[in-house]
Amino acid sequence: MFINKTSDGLNNVCGKNIATLRNNLKLSQRELADRMQLVGIDIDKNAVQRIECGKRFVTDIEIVAFAKIFSVDYKDILEKAQNLGSSNNK
Repeated sequence: MFINKTSDGLNNVCGKNIATLRNNLKLSQRELADRMQLVGIDIDKNAVQRIECGKRFVTDIEIVAFAKIFSVDYKDILEKAQNLGSSNNK
């Protein structure tokens, strides 16, 4: 049976990177949620917290919006996340 989780039980592979990128900009989770609202994504502080700790799935639309806010390519968010989990995939 297919399970929609990472090998360590997370619902996404990019949450840790989103947290790192947010912290690099010295933004609170609320400030990040506010910026997401400004680009048209209806998300609140609690959703950001759940994404960062891996308890919430992240849509492709949200990944593109995060990339825009952090001024990175959307692939970078996922590729870095894959590198974080690459030790589990070897």
